[in-house]
Order: sequence, then structure tokens, then C-alpha cells
Amino acid sequence: MNVEKAIEFIKRNARPVELAEFQCLFENGPKAALVEALKPYQNSDGGFGHALEPDNWNPNSTPITTNDALIYLFETGALFEAGEMAKGMVRYLTSGAACHSENRHWLNSVDSNGDYPHAIWWEKGEADALPGWNPTVSLAAFLVCMGEDGPWAEMVRQAFDELRRAEEKEGGDDLKCYMLAWRLLKAYGLTNIVDLPAGRRAIEAAISQAVCKETEKYGVEYVPCPSWYLQEKEPFMPEGMDSLIQAELDALGKLQQADGGLDISWRWYTSYEKEFQQARDWWRPRVTMEKLRFYLCFRG
Repeated sequence: MNVEKAIEFIKRNARPVELAEFQCLFENGPKAALVEALKPYQNSDGGFGHALEPDNWNPNSTPITTNDALIYLFETGALFEAGEMAKGMVRYLTSGAACHSENRHWLNSVDSNGDYPHAIWWEKGEADALPGWNPTVSLAAFLVCMGEDGPWAEMVRQAFDELRRAEEKEGGDDLKCYMLAWRLLKAYGLTNIVDLPAGRRAIEAAISQAVCKETEKYGVEYVPCPSWYLQEKEPFMPEGMDSLIQAELDALGKLQQADGGLDISWRWYTSYEKEFQQARDWWRPRVTMEKLRFYLCFRG
């Protein structure tokens, strides 16, 4: 992978929010700039929308997009100084908006997604009838870290209990939410909510199950590669990942395009073709940054 070309591509093509993220992660840039770049995506109710998630152009607040904002803030270290932005997120999440009436989990998809350009997976379906732990486990952990009263700590405990007991463990974005929840609790020194060592082992086991072993599909098909879950060597590193990590490292050089960026490996499968092309342009710097972090960490 040509690092210099990848950096040039990101700086030339990233939206302001991804550019601020890049500067925080790679150049020790100001965290306040990341918070400022997120402000246009936050609504008056405290939640986030407005295509922060490029595959969902719903301007209204959604739990998933609010979780995306949480990821930006935490990954860059800006959450600790997010101030009023974090308070707004707490207000939205504790308002009861976009929560299921039965289990109080936040909805993965909301009805209004269908009113705006979107990928097909943001349309509500049977899977949304009783939502699971994406994004509930990470949002509940966030509220615990913010000191909010409520059922949040018990929800996090239940989520991790289920992950530890499951023979077939969660993968995909559900697993990423578990990882974020664990890291939030660790960062805020909350060691009494869940058994963190046991939670870590359960996450590592889930990563081992989730990562695709057919390495010829890396970057070509929409399959979970090591970089989906491993951007750094700590805190999660399952045994037996070395060959899969090396296979993805080898693939990155072939997948990098002439302009220095990497491309996405999915389509929307909806009628919004023009908007999909715009979303692809927004996604490419994000994907390139994700792969660059992975490459720089594991290249040896």
C-alpha cells in the first residue's frame, strides 16, 4: 500500500468531519476541530442525522447515526471534551425517541429512513420488530459513562452475558458495538459494570468467528476482513489472526486505486443511483483511512 498516496487521497477528498478525524488520528490535530465538524449533523433534539452515515440521508435523528457520532468522538479522544454535544446526545437517548416499547432497545432502523435516499438495509423490516444490541449496547454504555440513572448498566450486563453464553456469537456491526461498549467502560474506569476480562475474551472469540477465512474475497466482496475489527493491536487480538492479517495486508496494495484511495465493495440496491455515487465519494476517504490505520499498525 502506498501510504503517501493514500494520505493525499484522504486530504483531497474527505468531508470536513473525516478530515478532522484524520488530523486527530494521524497528525495530533485538535479534538475541538472534530467536535466542530460534527455540529452540522446534530439536531436540536441532541441526536444525529443528515447523512453522517453516508448510506442513510435521513436528516432526522436516529440511534444508529447518533452511535456513529459517538464512534467519531471516542476514536479521536474528543468525547472527553465534547461538552454540550455529549449532553445533547444524552438528552436524545434518554427521551425515549426511537426506542422499542417492549425491550427499550434503540431501533436499528426508523420509518423516516424510507423518505430519503438510503441503502436498502436502512429500510425497516422484520429484523427491526424486536431490535437487538446494535446500537443499544454501545449507547447504553455511553449513558453509564455519562453517569445517567436508568436501566443502562443492566442492559450492558445483559448484552455481555448473552455474548459470553452464545455459541454462535454476534458479528458485523453488532460486534463493533460490543467492542465500543467495552472500550468506553475501560476508558472511564468502570470496572464494576461487567467482567471486563471475560468480556474481552468473548469479543475476541466473536472476532475469530466473524472474520472471513476465504482471503481471496478480501476487498472484492462484502465480507468481514480483519480490519473490520482490528485497527490497532490492543485491546483485542484473537489468536490465529496472523495469516489473515497478512492476507489483507497483501490485498491492500492490489486494491488501492490509481488515485491513492480504496473503493467500497457494496451497492445500495435502491433506486437512488445518483445519490449512491455521491455516498460512494464520501465513503472512499473513510474506507481508505480505516485501511491505512490497519496497514500502519500491522505491516511490521
